[in-house]
Amino acid sequence: MAGRTSPSTGGADRRTVLAGTAAALAAALTGCEPASPATRQSSDDARAPVVTGHKPKGKDVIDVVADCGAKGDGRTDDSRAFARAYSYAAGRVWDHIGRTVIDIPAGTYLIRKPHALLNATGGKLKANGLRFRGAGKRMTQLLFAPAEADNAYLCRNEDSWANVMFEQLGFVAATPGASFFYSYSTGQAQDYRFTECEWTGEWTYGLALDGSNTNSEMRWDACRVGGAYRKAFLYSGLSEKSLSHRQQDQFLNYWFNDMKVEYAWGNFLEFPYGGSITCRGGSYIVTGRRPEDSADYGRTSTFFRFPRGPHHDSVQRFHAEDIRFEVRDPDTVVIDCAWDSGTVHFNDCDDTANAFKSFAEESSPHRYRIGSRGPLVRYDSCQLSGQHSYEQDGGGAGPRARYDMCRLRNHSPQDFIKGADGRVKFVDCLGA
Repeated sequence: MAGRTSPSTGGADRRTVLAGTAAALAAALTGCEPASPATRQSSDDARAPVVTGHKPKGKDVIDVVADCGAKGDGRTDDSRAFARAYSYAAGRVWDHIGRTVIDIPAGTYLIRKPHALLNATGGKLKANGLRFRGAGKRMTQLLFAPAEADNAYLCRNEDSWANVMFEQLGFVAATPGASFFYSYSTGQAQDYRFTECEWTGEWTYGLALDGSNTNSEMRWDACRVGGAYRKAFLYSGLSEKSLSHRQQDQFLNYWFNDMKVEYAWGNFLEFPYGGSITCRGGSYIVTGRRPEDSADYGRTSTFFRFPRGPHHDSVQRFHAEDIRFEVRDPDTVVIDCAWDSGTVHFNDCDDTANAFKSFAEESSPHRYRIGSRGPLVRYDSCQLSGQHSYEQDGGGAGPRARYDMCRLRNHSPQDFIKGADGRVKFVDCLGA
């Protein structure tokens, strides 16, 4: 067995073999495994952790209605009940491990106070494990309605919690321009998981990540991203508290699985400082258009916006697979990438639902600014509308991109690339 040393059978006498057989038989009769001989202990065997203190008193599962007095009627301000539930959970941390599940029954909960759902400031608490559990999308709804939208977040985690779970919950920005989650990390805030959750309403940020290390290992499964976003649903690199912008280079490992991304306008993911991102399965649609020009984005709404920010040489990796995109107008962009290194890969994706419309032929839903070190771009078995735009930035031999077994709906391979087309290769592609 790996990780253990196997005792030699050479030199064992009959008495040793019989003794071992008897011990095994006795263990089988009592339902226990025989104790391993001392010679089997290896240096990498797991050791029991040293546990200090005492298990906290109170219930392991707390109900915001039954235990904390929330009404869930959509009219009563339940901020105090949610703040009480979080304080109870934070007070039961033992040996840096969280011990509480917060249950939120079916209902509509009005929350007016920022940070009422999760309020961890200043890294004073180093805890691992916090769980918010609802009754289901559209069944448990949290309406966030702060008096002022600017810098108002429903949750904040400043270097305090790791392993935070949200399950079967709906979040609504009842005050347009509010934000859902601010996460600052220099090594602690990480491992967030959202399962069957939904966001609606007009937000500035969904999740805004700040800091210099981790803010990583985040997963979304079977969630719906609706509403609208003045900035982005996930914005990695807010730079409000970071001591150095160049240190923001540890945004790693974000997974989006089987998503319904169907929002009115704004950006879905924005990663100016690089990151490792994987999106698999689902449908991605921008259903409307920005109500007015944005200073940063104009009228465009972009699923994957990766501008170039000042930072150390960090991971820059993006992978999209088995996704159906709808490009409903020229201002909808699938990807706008200006990373100065790394890789971008689309596999078995389709953005041709509106390729028959008059705007499609001249549209550029995939846009790249390529430097001397990349990124390297690849499309495999994709169906693609419009043209792809490549802008060469600085010296070098131009873009390095490859299209394998792709269906180009509006152009032939010779006309598919707009701008710099050096070193773009087509293999067994079928054009218009």
